[in-house]
Amino acid sequence: MSDTIVLKKGLNLPVTGAAEPVVRKSIVSRTLAVEPTCLKGFSPRLLVKEGDAVLCGSPVLADKTRPEILMTSPVSGTVKAIVRGDKRKLLAVLIETAERQEAAEFHPGSTDAASVRNGLLESGLWLQLVQRPYGVIADPSATPKIIYLSTFGTGPLAADSAFCLGNELGAMQAGIDALEKIAPVHIGVCEASVFAGLRASGIHVFKGPHPAGNAGVQISHVCPIVKGDTVWTLSPEGLAAIGKFFLRGKLDLRRRIAVTGPAAIGPAYVEALPGTPMPEFRSFWGASSQGLRIISGDLLCGRNVGAEGCLGWRDNQVTIIREGTEREYFGWIRPLRWKQFSTDRAYFSWLTPWRRYDMDTNLHGGKRAFLMNDAYYAKMLPMDLYPLFLVKACLAGDIEKMEKFGIYEVLPEDLALCEFVDPSKNDLQEIIAGGIDLMLKEMA
Repeated sequence: MSDTIVLKKGLNLPVTGAAEPVVRKSIVSRTLAVEPTCLKGFSPRLLVKEGDAVLCGSPVLADKTRPEILMTSPVSGTVKAIVRGDKRKLLAVLIETAERQEAAEFHPGSTDAASVRNGLLESGLWLQLVQRPYGVIADPSATPKIIYLSTFGTGPLAADSAFCLGNELGAMQAGIDALEKIAPVHIGVCEASVFAGLRASGIHVFKGPHPAGNAGVQISHVCPIVKGDTVWTLSPEGLAAIGKFFLRGKLDLRRRIAVTGPAAIGPAYVEALPGTPMPEFRSFWGASSQGLRIISGDLLCGRNVGAEGCLGWRDNQVTIIREGTEREYFGWIRPLRWKQFSTDRAYFSWLTPWRRYDMDTNLHGGKRAFLMNDAYYAKMLPMDLYPLFLVKACLAGDIEKMEKFGIYEVLPEDLALCEFVDPSKNDLQEIIAGGIDLMLKEMA
């Protein structure tokens, strides 16, 4: 049985560069990166060395504190290099893909919770499960209140889940059936969604602007998180990969990636694996990446990986946007700025609500003290909390007030839209991330 929840707060950014619903190419990269830095709460320990042969699904990294949590190779091939950063921090394991792909054979059972947990841990698919609060990798020894999945995205130029996974409904249902052995699975869908026919413990229909597609926003209306509660989330792509694993006994992380953005040439979809190097996407930005920002994820909360980085482990979108380095003379007092978007109707561009804008990274101002009252930010966040007071509590490092104002319910992505409209130009996502890190340190 489903219920419908209408959210009125939020904002859909009118930005150009949406991906055309067509798969331009299937990328088979010669080198793939296994990047533990994409995963919060994962302290990597190497299980391989340069020159080792690996199969698709072979363990490459293990968590130092919980060795049963593995990060496995998405391809078969040879370990080409171990990439380290400052203080020998492990950044990535580069794998040179073999011409003939071979996969490790698994024999997963899904008759009870223990067999499902073991299968997910052995295959590395446990990394698809994100634990709230804090957004860390789920604890294998814990049992969550529910497992939640949002089947649609509302972020800027978000990938169309129906186009990406419309032919994977059988695998997604198999994934739900397996995860139901651990805890009740609830899914959030949009109106007339192809995923509404999936069978789960709860189906919830959401209507409204971004961030209505965020799992955190949906959970706050379905099953609010309080101190002591645990909820696990995962992406639709992660659910499909889990379902294929239990159906076929092999690891398959291949997915459709939306290549988007105002600076993208012919934005469309490609088929690729997580860890695919960004040079494989070069045809979408041309001969030179100078003056461009290449983002793994969307333009509000994705990672700036550059032209030589790699696709994130859980990402299904690449955004290409111009670096806004130019300055406008008297720009802030020019009302006839038809090519600039404003949430406050500061320019006459609000008279053309159908227009899409060629946005860039320009902040159009510098950082300053918080001057607005909480209502300004709250109108962008459809959750029952006070975002400005939460941000200030994080800045002060006041754990008691952070708990009071909702630190257990949010991740940085949930306040990305507040950061976008913030006239004080503060890095709200970074502040929330710092507050979460403090909670992890002090509450451990």
